[in-house]
Amino acid sequence: MISPTDTSTTSEIIKEQVFEVGPRYTDLKYIGEGAYGMVVSGVDNCLGQRVAIKKLSPFEHQCFCQRTLREIKILSRFKHENVINIQDILRSNVFENMKDVYIVQTLMECDMYKLIKHQKLSKYPLLKSLARISDPNVNHSGVLTEYVATRWYRAPEIMLNARGYNKPIDLWSVGCILAEMISGKALFPGKHYIDQINLILNVVGSPNEQDLKSIVNEKARNYIASLKVRSKQPFYTLYPYAEMDAIDLLDKLLTFDPHKRIDVHNALAHPYLKQYFEPNDEPVATHPFTIDMEFDDYPIPKLKQLIWDETILIKEGLIQK
Repeated sequence: MISPTDTSTTSEIIKEQVFEVGPRYTDLKYIGEGAYGMVVSGVDNCLGQRVAIKKLSPFEHQCFCQRTLREIKILSRFKHENVINIQDILRSNVFENMKDVYIVQTLMECDMYKLIKHQKLSKYPLLKSLARISDPNVNHSGVLTEYVATRWYRAPEIMLNARGYNKPIDLWSVGCILAEMISGKALFPGKHYIDQINLILNVVGSPNEQDLKSIVNEKARNYIASLKVRSKQPFYTLYPYAEMDAIDLLDKLLTFDPHKRIDVHNALAHPYLKQYFEPNDEPVATHPFTIDMEFDDYPIPKLKQLIWDETILIKEGLIQK
């Protein structure tokens, strides 16, 4: 049996990527990869079970450092049946040598894309996890299927506002996934941001004067106002065979103005999900998540130090989940 406190490391190579996670984690198998990281499964030789190991190499780009820091901060502070938390975190024992961070999590049997055909059942756990995350005032902004590098599931305010968006962005993503569950294809498969916005407006219609005020960025607001006026397409015409309750929930989720979009708790109680709704079993946060999550202006060295500090907290078990 390998000791969890063993600091020696061994490595394995997966698709030309070196994973320095042994001897505790061995028998690595490729799962997938993104812009700045790769995910593998491996055997945890302390617990005798397979886990997911995400290798992140963010320190060449400031935006990747931001994402890594946010991900670690959020995942390390949540414990819920529908939120995958951090089981372990690995990196070099010397700050100057830290080039990679390895996040160890529960290995899931399938991803959102494979579950997408099970419409209601997968929808409800997704909303429950968002409820757990939303209570402490955190935006996940990563509720996607396998197309994690695309913009297809992003709320319009993410693309139109430099800053100022919050909780409702995830509900838009849920709406996009619900539409994909109904039809079997993405609703807004934009090729770039301008195309994405146009696809959205073609369906939800042009924002009225009041809705335009939700766009904080003046240039973006003026751009949207300059476009030709488009009428809203009723979702029942797009999906004539869908249940009316599903259409109603979809309409409430895919609302242009985030202030008018349905919130996660009302979505959980919506008639479309009533057979799964258990009000006494809904997640409630015990304390607000108030840490600073704005790192846009931080240089890479400062972000690296913050990531290092966060891994120390996780290793020492100081974070109260």
